[in-house]
Amino acid sequence: PLLAGAVLLVEGQPGDVAFLIVEGELDILKALGTSEERLLAVAGAGEIVGEMSLLNPGQPRSASIRARVPTTVMELGPIDFDHLMRRNPVLFYEMARELSRRLRDSDNATIRDLRAKNQALARTLEELKAAQAEIVEKQVIEHELAVARDIQRAILPRHLPRVPGFDFGLRIEPARAVGGDFYDFIPLARGKLGIVVGDVAGKGVPAALVMGLTRSLLRPEAGHGRSPLQTTRAINRYLQETNQSGLFVTLLYGILDPATRRFTYVRAGHEMPLLYDTGGVFQPQAMALGQPLGVLDTPALVEQSLTLPPGGLLLLQLTLGRAQVIG
Repeated sequence: PLLAGAVLLVEGQPGDVAFLIVEGELDILKALGTSEERLLAVAGAGEIVGEMSLLNPGQPRSASIRARVPTTVMELGPIDFDHLMRRNPVLFYEMARELSRRLRDSDNATIRDLRAKNQALARTLEELKAAQAEIVEKQVIEHELAVARDIQRAILPRHLPRVPGFDFGLRIEPARAVGGDFYDFIPLARGKLGIVVGDVAGKGVPAALVMGLTRSLLRPEAGHGRSPLQTTRAINRYLQETNQSGLFVTLLYGILDPATRRFTYVRAGHEMPLLYDTGGVFQPQAMALGQPLGVLDTPALVEQSLTLPPGGLLLLQLTLGRAQVIG
């Protein structure tokens, strides 16, 4: 008698006896106890298992046998098998047919397994190809972003202006490789200096493109000697005509007159300038209307001005960085 789960024969071990199933069921298995374990067949009452060892005594067993349910078997040795064949020759032919069936089923199972593994390998190969393509595409994008970052940095001023009586400091930290934050210093007639800090709504390449467009529009307009209000309104008109992305721009553009220490500016939806006196005391400024550019045909814009005290500090803020003018 065998309990359910009991192992009767082990693949690879030599054998010289077979077993007749009196009652119950036995599983015929390959690679027993491994991740590759596979069920070849289920033998029931009246069937013989392990008969290959009677035909080839001492040869390794080709499969393992395990009880599926409580099972009773009868051992058949070489002498028992010989008597059984002599008394019932038909049994030999039945055994041959059974062996042929098992061989065919085993071959079919092997082919099915190979096909399944080939399909799994093919899927894995396609996944690897797709992953490789994504890596290559990512590398291309990263390279293009690096080039775009270098171009954007080249657009911005490389050197701070030198104006007697004033010191300039600057810090900008983009959130991505490229972005919409920008600043500029524009030399003007009679020793005046145009100063701009701005930010394009959004991040990445679209914001960087609109940033470049805004800067390229602002420089020539400022160079015409127009006031900050006139220059900002002209920039808004050009953005309305050329910017189809829907991104808006906030900026603060002002003109510094070193002779009078007067800073006249327009705030288009941007942060207010922060003014500190010689002792570091904050000097609040009145907040006037100032709507972003590129959205409305006629945004509300008001020109304002302040005077920098000697030794004071004027701070112009970007969204993620800051530019400062110290007088």
